[in-house]
Amino acid sequence: MSAESPFVSDVPAAAALDAWREARAAAGCPARVDAIRVPVGAAVGRVTAEPVWARRSSPAFDSAGMDGIAVRAADTVGAAETTPVLLAVGEFEVVDTGDPLPAGYDAVVMREQVHRTGDGAAELRAAVPPYQHVRSIGEDISATELLLPEGHRLRPVDVAACAAAGATELVVRRPPLVVIVPTGDEIRPIGTEPAPGEILDTNSLMLAAQAREVGCDARVTEIVVDDPDAISAALRAAAVDADLVILVAGSSAGRDDYTARVVAGAGTLAVHGVAVRPGHPVVLGVVAGTPATPVLGAPGYPVSAALTFDIFAAPLLADLEGAAPRERPSATARLARKLPSAIGMDDWVRVRLGRVQGEVVATPLPRGAGVLTSLVRADGLLVVPAGLEGHHAGEQVRVELLRGLGEIGHTIVAIGSHDLVLDLAASALRATDPLVTLASSNVGSLGGLVALRDGLCHIAGSHLLDPATGEYTLPYVDKLLGAGPDVAVVRLVHRDQGLIVAPGNPLGLSGVEDLTRAGLRYVNRQRGAGTRALLDHELARRGIDFAEVSGYSREEHTHLGVAAAVAAGRADTGMGILAAARAFGLDFVPVAREPYDLVLRTSTVADDLLAPLWALLERPEFRASVEALGGYSCAETGRRIR
Repeated sequence: MSAESPFVSDVPAAAALDAWREARAAAGCPARVDAIRVPVGAAVGRVTAEPVWARRSSPAFDSAGMDGIAVRAADTVGAAETTPVLLAVGEFEVVDTGDPLPAGYDAVVMREQVHRTGDGAAELRAAVPPYQHVRSIGEDISATELLLPEGHRLRPVDVAACAAAGATELVVRRPPLVVIVPTGDEIRPIGTEPAPGEILDTNSLMLAAQAREVGCDARVTEIVVDDPDAISAALRAAAVDADLVILVAGSSAGRDDYTARVVAGAGTLAVHGVAVRPGHPVVLGVVAGTPATPVLGAPGYPVSAALTFDIFAAPLLADLEGAAPRERPSATARLARKLPSAIGMDDWVRVRLGRVQGEVVATPLPRGAGVLTSLVRADGLLVVPAGLEGHHAGEQVRVELLRGLGEIGHTIVAIGSHDLVLDLAASALRATDPLVTLASSNVGSLGGLVALRDGLCHIAGSHLLDPATGEYTLPYVDKLLGAGPDVAVVRLVHRDQGLIVAPGNPLGLSGVEDLTRAGLRYVNRQRGAGTRALLDHELARRGIDFAEVSGYSREEHTHLGVAAAVAAGRADTGMGILAAARAFGLDFVPVAREPYDLVLRTSTVADDLLAPLWALLERPEFRASVEALGGYSCAETGRRIR
């Protein structure tokens, strides 16, 4: 493969793993890490390098399985409620659980079934069979039996069994060492204050933690500048001790990406470019040496880097220990909204999960390779295979679980309009009860109502204005969900909507009518969002055609997204809530005060799952924290308006 080739055709993930495996074997990379001998108490998490045989039986003697008295079973024959048998002192012995069974006795009677007489005799009202409540020698473990095979990852119960079988030390594989080499002129160490254009080295922190999570040791080198010679030297130095080197760079065909060229020059470049999204520009290769060392070139985007570790590094590290890769459990879920995907790539989508009407529901999170919070908030991973164009809303999909189904069952699924109060509520609910999760997905008010209609959420956040009536939400509820008693609407807050502008309002904007100014750059909310409906209404009231607003078709999915665009100078203004403007230190031109409501099925209002949310809305301290955000009124918070 040419060292100058900046990019290679997309290789399916399975084929990429095979090519990397073949390259490692050809270069002489060790198939396994060394075996070491460790005390049995220090072996948890390690993988056995040889079989573990029992050196002694457990128990090593016949022992009492209950607190009570040891007896001869033959002495109890005929005992019954009407004809009790009386055993005199000397015809039984008192024993506790685990005591050796006294010589001459072959059964134990539980203490609760023994009546002691005044002279110390024992009265039995039921006969017992031989070896009742007796643990026979070797009942648990017999000497010389195979206790654990080679290639077994040791758990706490395993080391306890090994100790019971006489082991004081175990032969295990040492932890593989992963050395992470961060590169880039713009990368700065954690703890420094980055200047504009600089990025903190969070990828190395994350990858090292991922390596430790799968039982490896990890080390991070100094940050290496974007110079091929410097990167090559750092790679070769890391490979001396490492069992896997992860070179963190852009690894695409970008201006300062030297990963593929450096790997090719240091040994073998097996793969550059995998049909996986995110994580497409992956580099897989080998650094020549004695022995040779595998190298993985991870993309610089954090989500890509994290998934690259899961897909490529984790299986290799398990191979080095001679163990099966750790597998996460999976579950079937209904997709909460349409999920398009590009054909030709396995698309790894992060999802939030909840149980609605007895079914697990998966709501896709933002899919950008740089959106690290999508992994933070993810409850599961959904892989759309390369041959599919995606999935439709409501379709059944298979999801790899990042949280247990028990936790997911305590998740309140909220889909609809974005509001900071829901984020605040999510934090407050978790602080009160760690089992309760409020998971919000921001798809706009209309999308939330549709999701509720289709049974894909518990509550829908909405603030849709109906221009014909001037009412919020209720006309749309009637239209989409019906006007019957099956739908409940609970007022969350009133909030101020307006134009978010740069500090000091340098353009002197006074209202919606100014959006038609020449050169003004507007950023809008997505179709179906209540904020967009409000803008459309305000434009129509003034007789303004939306085509006159430059940037009307440019969309953000949250109020914070709009504020971020203004703060970064990518837009001059956008419609949003006052709290979002304050979060970014921006100014605000009021346009309207509107209600924001929670819509749900009447049958779920009294559901135990939602009870913590209703209790939270009544708490004065929570209402005070909401109003402290700015632009909110909690005068009607928690009031049921339908």
